[in-house]
Amino acid sequence: MTSNVDSTDTETYDAVKTSRDGHIGRITLDRPAAMNTFSTGLATDLDAALRAFDGDDAVRAIVVDGAGDAFSAGIDLSEHASAESEDEYEEWVARMEEPFLTLAEMSTPVIAAAHGHAAANGIGLVAACDLAVAAEGTQLGATAPKVGLFCMGPAVPLMGTMTRKRVLELLLTGSLIDAETAHEWGLLNRVADEGDHVAAAMELAETIAEKSPVAVQRGKEAFYEMVEMEYPDALAHSNEAFAGLCTTADANEGIAAFLDGDPLAAEEWPGE
Repeated sequence: MTSNVDSTDTETYDAVKTSRDGHIGRITLDRPAAMNTFSTGLATDLDAALRAFDGDDAVRAIVVDGAGDAFSAGIDLSEHASAESEDEYEEWVARMEEPFLTLAEMSTPVIAAAHGHAAANGIGLVAACDLAVAAEGTQLGATAPKVGLFCMGPAVPLMGTMTRKRVLELLLTGSLIDAETAHEWGLLNRVADEGDHVAAAMELAETIAEKSPVAVQRGKEAFYEMVEMEYPDALAHSNEAFAGLCTTADANEGIAAFLDGDPLAAEEWPGE
């Protein structure tokens, strides 16, 4: 995809790095010495970065990757001792899982680009993203039972990506699976050569960014609404959402260009 938007640095955060290249936003988890574990700071920064990109009309897709040797090895267990009561622990873990909720509520598609290890909250983040790529050799798992915990938060997005038996095998055993198995089980869209996971995710993002931003964003919103509905209600909602799309400038100009044999390029969409 060609773009007249230069690669730029965006807002500054403590635990993530962000940049924008054309219509693609990139968020890099940036606690490499701690294997990008979810500290309160990382969870807060990730959530803020996702929301900032979602509010940027120039951004049509987002890639999330990790610095250093791992995507994310889960929650930073060194914070466990900072709470005492159940209420305090609930507040703590709710902050950790907030990005999972944001990913489902935001309209901009998000692609995970994993490598090394994606464990506990790391595998939850892979599952919560709309699409996911992992480098060959990546190990993924819901490993919390190994330390006396359970991946209840990651279980929620995992339940939407794989069969119940697959999810429960991960949750109950705490075992790691390789990228090829994760792809076979439905957790990943692509397995990339080692070192090429970000490039593969960017390629998917660029393919999305070439399409109508209005159609993609409204379509994602409708998908997450319909997936929770009964079948007849989902069809009725799809009809309503599709009818709304039919009245947009993107649809009017996109259809006209297609019928003329000259489909719109990425920069030609009116975006409304």
